[in-house]
Amino acid sequence: MKLPDKVYDILKWIVVIFLPATNTLIFALGNVLDFDSEVVCGVISAVTVFLGTLIGVSTYSYKKGKKA
Repeated sequence: MKLPDKVYDILKWIVVIFLPATNTLIFALGNVLDFDSEVVCGVISAVTVFLGTLIGVSTYSYKKGKKA
């Protein structure tokens, strides 16, 4: 599966920058405001891993296609 460059760049930014920062913010606010942020952080982490896997598969396919 090959992703278009623009989609790849957006997904990579979301996975590398946005989701981890959001996860950290929610975790910190949960501690400060005394609410259970465990479920929300778990969901964000699962989405991050899923999208990271898609990016990895796309990168592998792209590099494999360039060698052929």
